Amino acid sequence: MSRLQDEVRSQVRRTGVVARRDHPALVGCVDAMVKTGQLVPVLPGVYTATGQAGEFRVKVAALLVWCPDAVLVGTTAARLTFWPTASDILVEAAAPRRGSYAGFRLVARRVPEELVLQRGPLRMTAPALTALDLCESGADVIDLVLRSRAATLAGLWRAFELTRGRRGNQQRLVHLLDSKGEPWSAAERRCHRLLREAGIGGWRPNLPVRAGGRTFYLDVAFPEVGLVVEVDGRLHEDDEDVFENDRWRQNALVLDGWVVLRFTWTMLTEHPDFVVETIRAALAASSDGGRPTGFRHSMLGRR
Repeated sequence: MSRLQDEVRSQVRRTGVVARRDHPALVGCVDAMVKTGQLVPVLPGVYTATGQAGEFRVKVAALLVWCPDAVLVGTTAARLTFWPTASDILVEAAAPRRGSYAGFRLVARRVPEELVLQRGPLRMTAPALTALDLCESGADVIDLVLRSRAATLAGLWRAFELTRGRRGNQQRLVHLLDSKGEPWSAAERRCHRLLREAGIGGWRPNLPVRAGGRTFYLDVAFPEVGLVVEVDGRLHEDDEDVFENDRWRQNALVLDGWVVLRFTWTMLTEHPDFVVETIRAALAASSDGGRPTGFRHSMLGRR
């Protein structure tokens, strides 16, 4: 029995779990180890070592063994692709095998094959569809997936077209329409909306430029007049690294010939007229004074 127990322990160390149906020669040993508390069930017929049944990696491994056709969705797919800090309390999946199990949320759902991402043995919704699944209560996750570059706005629209008719799509459509400027944060989204409502054109979001030997993505750029609008959300105030990087970034841009305006979340939400009029004044001044000399050489292509 000791030899068989060592085999079981070795299997659990390698993969996180052991399944009765995959190891018929070990079934008796597995049952004995369950009775003595050395193994605990994760899903029916799938076991792991005591104390690790709640671990995210173990639950994912158990689902893969229990239902190889399952497609990971929601926060689980997000965690494995573009959002590593997404909740790992539940493993969410579209699975043909149904049931209610602690630590899992299994749903009956058909995911278009084009929107299934295969990573090794794991199948999960592609980042574009994952973001749409999670954006019903807010657009932050769309900003996050765009910022991570795991999906594009065109990819989000394609995912929406392939999953028409779903409950919640009306709100998803609202968020998509509001994302046409490809914002990377709620503050940028707010700034883009102000510019559109004010009828201000000629701007491009997240324009990549080289300045000071580094590549920066400008929040909102007016390349024809060399004007940059930088949007400072909460992260810029609370994160020391972001705050520090902003100063290096601004100095490099100014030295390269760009005119830089900065607006905070409070300015955007509580003083929108001031924001708009400041941008209008800067555009007028930049146009009157001609284009700066340095910036025209720094843009990296997104034309």
